[in-house]
Amino acid sequence: MNFRLKVLAGASAGLLLAAGLTANAIGIGQKAIAQTAPKVDLDLRAQAPINRIRIVFANRRDATDLQNKANQVAAILSKEMGMPVEAVIGDETATVEALRANRADVAFLGGRAALKAEQLAKARMYLAEVRSDYSGGNTYDSIFVVRQDSPLRPKGSAKQTLEQLKGKKMAFTSRTSGSGFVFPVGELVGTGLVSGPDRLESFFGNVTYGDGYSSALQAVLKGQAEVAAVSEYALLPPWITAAEGKQLRVLQKIAGVPAHGIVIDDRVPAPMRERIINAFMKLNEPANNQLFRSLYNSQKLVKVDHARHLASFRQALVRAKLEP
Repeated sequence: MNFRLKVLAGASAGLLLAAGLTANAIGIGQKAIAQTAPKVDLDLRAQAPINRIRIVFANRRDATDLQNKANQVAAILSKEMGMPVEAVIGDETATVEALRANRADVAFLGGRAALKAEQLAKARMYLAEVRSDYSGGNTYDSIFVVRQDSPLRPKGSAKQTLEQLKGKKMAFTSRTSGSGFVFPVGELVGTGLVSGPDRLESFFGNVTYGDGYSSALQAVLKGQAEVAAVSEYALLPPWITAAEGKQLRVLQKIAGVPAHGIVIDDRVPAPMRERIINAFMKLNEPANNQLFRSLYNSQKLVKVDHARHLASFRQALVRAKLEP
């Protein structure tokens, strides 16, 4: 076959694509090959026959000993695909850029990155993760969180509940987070409380942006903010301690945030795409599932329709006036 296959995985990180990202930007310095394979220059692989598969896993904060576990997963996929598989640690920004630049063919991405990969590389999501701490299985909730002793209480409607936040100190997870920014801003704009993402300061008394779930929640715990926007699973360790979690409660939730999943570029022919999907599905089997769970706390992978799975994220971006 005269095409190159690289399987990449990434999770939530910044999504602004920087021009001229090189192979080093996706963490190629941290790698291990499940089977012995000759080293091939990345820029030449598009012209060379396929001789190995590359998987890049995201450096998530709730992942430990990631390189070692990724190497073991690579060995399983290598056996199923019948070719060497290389495990690499990377991030979503570089992964999407690699797809766009034809330095990668498959990626494990969050919703916003998957939509960006569709836009730039015509990639589509075929598998999504299911986790026990996702209330929707392969979807989860975005939540507004307050302290247990906060005077803010749920009201009859989302708008009535969120109206109470006027003049309050607000902590978002980051400017790029789906559950910690896109979905909550979409709710605020959609209910008419805020006219757009650039008008948040006119509604809240103060707005801060963290560098992840933990920092946003710590702002509330320390009294630096009265409300935080995060994912539902961020109320559990390792993001905060169990004791800290008992000091917080959910004020308002927004369901339907799509889970991360396996995205495959349209350059990959259908027969090879099916081999990739089937190889990943082997991680659901009892012999492999414990290892798979240890990566990112995912229980299993399920097949999804790209447009249907990511529809809520696309709608949230439009509702939040972050995209036309």
